[in-house]
Amino acid sequence: MKHPFAELIAMQVDERETGYSRLSLVVTEDHMNPHNVVHGAVIYALADTGMGAALAPSLAEGEICATIEIKINYFKPVTRGQLVCTTEMINRGRTVANLQSRIVVGDSLVAMANGNYAIFTPGARSR
Repeated sequence: MKHPFAELIAMQVDERETGYSRLSLVVTEDHMNPHNVVHGAVIYALADTGMGAALAPSLAEGEICATIEIKINYFKPVTRGQLVCTTEMINRGRTVANLQSRIVVGDSLVAMANGNYAIFTPGARSR
C-alpha cells in the first residue's frame, strides 16, 4: 500500500501481521528539531503508523481504522541511529482497538505510546 507520509520521512515497514508490526527509520538531519534532536513528531509518526499497520490486517473488507487518541511518553532524546518501533494489539473490539508501541534506538527505550483506534466502514450508518 502506498503511504506518501511514510515515504516523506523515510519510514520503513519491516514486519506486519495481524496484531503486530515493526517499523524503522534511520535518523538523518531531516528529522531534527532546531536543537539537533529528533523531532517528537517523527517518533509519534512511527507509533501512529505502527499501530495502524498492526491493526489493518484484522479489518474486514471495506473496513478502515482511524486514530481516536494516542498518549505518548518520551524518555530520552535521540540524535542519531535507527529508530525501531514495535507495536502489539492489546485489545480489539468490534468498533475500537487498543494498541501499544515501544520505540527504541539500539537497546535504549526512547518512547512508549498507547492508542485507541476506531474501526468502521465508510458511509455505513451508525447503529
